[in-house]
Amino acid sequence: MSTNSGRLKGKVAIVTGSGSRGDVLGNGQATAILFAREGAKVMLVDSSQENLGRTRQSIESEEGECITYVGDVTKAVTCQEVVEKTINTYGRLDILHNNVGIGGSGTVVEVSEEDWDRVLEVNIKSMMLMGKYSVPEMVIRGGGAIINISSISAIRPRGLTPYTVSKSGVIALTKAMAVDHAGDGIRVNCILPGPIYSSMTAPNMTPEKRQIRQNASPLKQEGTPWDVGWAAVYLASDESKWVTGVSLNVDGGVTLGSPSR
Repeated sequence: MSTNSGRLKGKVAIVTGSGSRGDVLGNGQATAILFAREGAKVMLVDSSQENLGRTRQSIESEEGECITYVGDVTKAVTCQEVVEKTINTYGRLDILHNNVGIGGSGTVVEVSEEDWDRVLEVNIKSMMLMGKYSVPEMVIRGGGAIINISSISAIRPRGLTPYTVSKSGVIALTKAMAVDHAGDGIRVNCILPGPIYSSMTAPNMTPEKRQIRQNASPLKQEGTPWDVGWAAVYLASDESKWVTGVSLNVDGGVTLGSPSR
């Protein structure tokens, strides 16, 4: 296993959406790998066994420890079983990383009712349900850390109205949970990734589009899933013990520019 500082040693984490669609790294996959490298035991959750297998193989090849669950986290029964399996296997739960999400484009005039409902169901309801079953287990053991993945689209709309609304909802959910569960020793934060080249975005990318996205950053760099993963490691670790209710942009400074960039 890679030599790291053990920032999450002794902790148990759930990472939803931790699979990868093909050879390009996913945000959830990178986070799960880094959690394992830093000493956490990880429950990998995804709707695809094939996608999960790639992440599991990566972790186990470095002698990390993980288990898997294939299911739909918009369903309460799935979320409950994920938490129960984690507790039954590892005896505790310290970290919940909610990474599941889908895109959604168009205006309120253009989007169908079915697509609108599906985007909000996947992007917000899944996080609520995972929190519903994770929080009580964290409370029993004196606290924990929850990290929700939002997007800079939440604060910088760009013609993706269903997606923007859902990711804004993630920020609101994060703040509400941070207030609701602070007394239980549970910290809740969210990450707002910018233009990341990942397994989710790769199918729609051309070299020209990637260059435009790179140039949108004042740093003139393209983001990678590792950037999101390292931010998650910080928020999951005791290093951020006095940080809760925060929305952390991981975007290379893209949101500092004008909307036309």
